[in-house]
Order: sequence, then structure tokens, then C-alpha cells
Amino acid sequence: MDAQRRGRGEQMDPADQWVLNPNTGEYELRLNPSAAQSRTAPRTATARSATARSAAPRGGAPREGATRTDVPPQRRRRGAPEEPPPGRRGGRRPVQQKPNKAKKVLLWTGGTMAFVLVGVSAAGYFYLQHLEGNVSTTDVGSAGASNFSKDEAFSVLIIGTDKRTGEGNEGYGDKGSSGHADTTILLHVAKDRSNATALSIPRDLIVNIPDCPTKLEDGSEKVVPGIRGARFNRSLGEGDRDPGCTMRTVKENTGITVDHFMMADFNAVKTLTTAVDGVDVCVEKPVNDKESKLVLPAGESTVEGEQALAFVRTRKSFGNSGDLDRIKVQQQFLGSLMRKMSSGDTLTSPSKLLNLAEAATKALTVDQAIGRVSTLKDVALELKKVPTKNISFTTVPVVDNPAETVKATVVLDDSKAPQVFDMIENDVSFTDVKQQEKKEKDAQAARLKGTKAAASEVRVRIMNGGAVAGSAQKTLQYLQVEEGVTKSDNAGNAPAELARTTLEYAPDQADQARRLADIMGLSGSALKPGESVNNAQGLPAMTLTLGKDFKGAGVKLDAPVEKADVEKSTADKVKCAS
Repeated sequence: MDAQRRGRGEQMDPADQWVLNPNTGEYELRLNPSAAQSRTAPRTATARSATARSAAPRGGAPREGATRTDVPPQRRRRGAPEEPPPGRRGGRRPVQQKPNKAKKVLLWTGGTMAFVLVGVSAAGYFYLQHLEGNVSTTDVGSAGASNFSKDEAFSVLIIGTDKRTGEGNEGYGDKGSSGHADTTILLHVAKDRSNATALSIPRDLIVNIPDCPTKLEDGSEKVVPGIRGARFNRSLGEGDRDPGCTMRTVKENTGITVDHFMMADFNAVKTLTTAVDGVDVCVEKPVNDKESKLVLPAGESTVEGEQALAFVRTRKSFGNSGDLDRIKVQQQFLGSLMRKMSSGDTLTSPSKLLNLAEAATKALTVDQAIGRVSTLKDVALELKKVPTKNISFTTVPVVDNPAETVKATVVLDDSKAPQVFDMIENDVSFTDVKQQEKKEKDAQAARLKGTKAAASEVRVRIMNGGAVAGSAQKTLQYLQVEEGVTKSDNAGNAPAELARTTLEYAPDQADQARRLADIMGLSGSALKPGESVNNAQGLPAMTLTLGKDFKGAGVKLDAPVEKADVEKSTADKVKCAS
């Protein structure tokens, strides 16, 4: 079969277009070189074979400029030495060229929640364009961030719906469901990438759902009225509520800022687990669940497709048959999926990476800010920096709803939940992270370095930029009465809200800034060199803006956040469902 016929073959495996580059040790997608390139660069048998395989896109006509090439030689076994051309002893090393920029191989990452949980893949420019068309997006307006920043902490709300879309899903979930938030995980990645937390939110948690501005399919807009005392899963689907409503509900009830969302239906679990040739799971006792149709022996098994979906949907066979025990099983499953995606078996297989890329992009609906494949790649690569041992799974602390006789719903555990939310909002890991501890010590040392003015010489205007109402006045009173910072005044609300408290000062106010930083517990990154402003007495002063991280007058911002005593697991550990 000639090269062009191979390129047009309907059954050609996309993985056949990938060639191991001996210079880099990585697989590359070899696109058809131009005529000029073929004249200047001698091609090895591997290169000729790659050119033949990529002469035309799968199932289509040859690419423009494609020419008939020699019949490719038989593939040599992996690891076997390449035979030198006839008449040339030992052969000659191929001439290395700089890659053509228009056809340069682009790296990107895919995965299940792949884009969120980990994953890696590589694709050529044209393949990237194809993947771009797979991703669905929803405009959530002000509910999320306007863009993705690789330099900041970020939170992604992963939503699994019970809507019965997709082939073979007619028998799952609620027959009349409009697509509720059946499974919800808030994934928060710390700014320094030292840790991440996956916080499961029970679907039966009683919350207040706020008013939700939404954009309908026809382009019109409407505000869906909120509900007080409703199950969390009603924050999606019902009354045209979109994922933005679920994001707003999380913010309303936890105080945690949600930047982005990723939503998937039943098909996501089936296609993603199939793409990686299954996920390893473990159960303490045999399972034969009549409702989910899950059948597993005791011990370890590998599940994919329908069986994987049955595993994460099973309730009756685990724990007390409730949703909270099912959440634990789902967390164990996701940890295993993460390990599988980051394993050498997946990362070195071009066919698995391509399958994963297709499955992930088709399975996801995301907000517009991360709706491009290149941005999803950035999200995945940032998460990939976090060691799996520092990716914690935990659940919102809850107790039975005291208003119910027959216990069917839960409410927040006020003794533990605020601590959990505070830890996440402040990038505090649920595991011991040496990198984070070192960073805190370094920041402390940097803040104390240098001379400090006397408290009575510190001039500062205080503004509220996202703290609780009244915080500026309470801080003013504390500084004047308790700390002797008498040259201070309340400047009201800041022009915009800030996530972190900042102190702006002029170059000649550095000694004042260090003193106030010491009093307030400000880190070195909170000190912003800039310009002074006039205070109430007309004298130059610094500007202290209290952000959303402000903990209260007299409470130092660098005070250790008390770690909540909650049940948790980490992505690197194997656990058996019981």
C-alpha cells in the first residue's frame, strides 16, 4: 500500500502518526514537511515512515503539498537498532533542524476532571484545532473570574449532573431531572502550588440559594429567584439555574471564592476511564448491588466504562447506604484516577493520550474564561505541580438536620465547617507541607528586616476593601488605643474589593510600613511600594486596605489558621471502600 493510501485509510490509528524522537525521548506528531525541507534534510527510515503516515488527515484528502513518498520499510521492533542504509557502513547521523514554527508540536494536558485533576498529552496544531471544537462553554457572568491566572491561587467547582443525556444513560439518575448538582467537588489549588484540597459538598446539604442572573439558550437574560433552606443539588438545573448559580451558592454558604467550573454528565466517567484502560479500585467485601448493577469481588479490581460509572453511583453496598458514604467512595475513585493519569503507563502511550484528549474535551462543559484548550492545558499543568501526597480529599463537615424526624438532609457543623472554609480560603493545607512552612518563615524574616518607626510616627489611612462591614472603624480603634498608632484615620470603603489585605507606601515611608506590618501581621507580599496620600490632617500617609482575608481587629493576618479536625484522605494513598 502506498504512502498516500495509508494516509487516507479510514481505519488508521491516530497513534500511528506519533514517532519517538531519539534526541528528546518524547513522542512527536510528525506533520508533512514542505518540499524545501525535504531537499535540505536527509530522512531516516523512521522519518520517511512518519511522513507517509501523516501525508493526509485521517479519513480526508491529502494535505496541500503532500507528495507520494517511498513505500515505508517494515517497522523495527522497539529498542532494536536501526539498520544503516545499503552501502554505507554504520550510517550517518541525521541532520538536526529547527522545527517549523507553523507545525511545531504543542504540548497540552487532558483528563477528567482530567483537565483539573492531572493529565498530559501532546498534539499538533491541527489536532488542537479539532479539540477546540469539542469543548462546550457557559457564560456565568460575574459568578466567576474573567480569566485564568497561572500566578494566583484558584478554585474550580467540579460538578457531576444526574441529567440522563448521552447514549446508554436512559436508566440512570432521576428520570425527570433537569440536571441537578448530584456530585460537587470544590478543588482549590494553593498559590505556591504546594498543596490542593478537593472539598466534597453533599447534595443533601441544606443551604440558601441566592438569586441567580442567567443567560438562556436564546440569548435572553433572566434572574432566577433564590430559595432559602433548600437542598444544595437544587442550585443547578431547576428553573434554568446554570453552573453560575451553583458557584454563587458555594460562595454564599462557605465564603470561598469560586473562579471557574467544570461540569460533566454520566458519560464523562465512562469515556475517561475507558480512555486510560480502566481505574484500579478496592473493596473490603464482595459487592453485588442490584440497583447500580455493580458486581466486584473483595480486594482490588480494575473498572472502566459502565462498571466505573456503577462504582461511583453505588450507595446501598457501602457504609450506611447514605450519600455521605458514597462521597468517600467517589473520593477514593478520583484519587485512583489521578494516579492512573500520572502513571508512566499513561504518560508514555500516545494512543492513551489521544483517547484521553478526545474524551476529556467532549465530556466537559466549562466557563468561558477557561473555554479554550490552551487554557485548560494551563489549568492542568498548574495542578500537575502539586505533589499527589499534598492533594487532600475531605467533605464539608455536617450534622443531621435537627428539623427532621426522619433524617434525610444535613446542615453545616458550625463547630468545624468555618475552620475548613478558612483553611481553604487561606491556602492552608490539610497535610503537612514543608514548602509552605518555609515560605511563612521567609516572609516573617523579610518583614522584620530593616529599621522600624515608632508606632506614634506611623501615619495611615484605613479602607475596607472586602472585609466585614465595620472592620475599618474597629481596626482604627484598635490601632489607636491598643498599639499607639494615633496618626491614623478611617477612609471608608475602597474603590474595589481585594482578596488580600495590602499596605501601600511611598519609598520614604518604608520604616513606617515595617512597623505597621509587624503590628498587623502582614507578609512581605502585602507591602506595595507606591505613593502616599494625604490623611485627615493633610499629612502624607500610607494606605491600609483590608481585604477579604482580614480576620478581625487585633488578629494578626499571619496568625496560623487552626487546622480543622476532619476526616481526610490523600491522592497518593490506596484505600478500600467498606
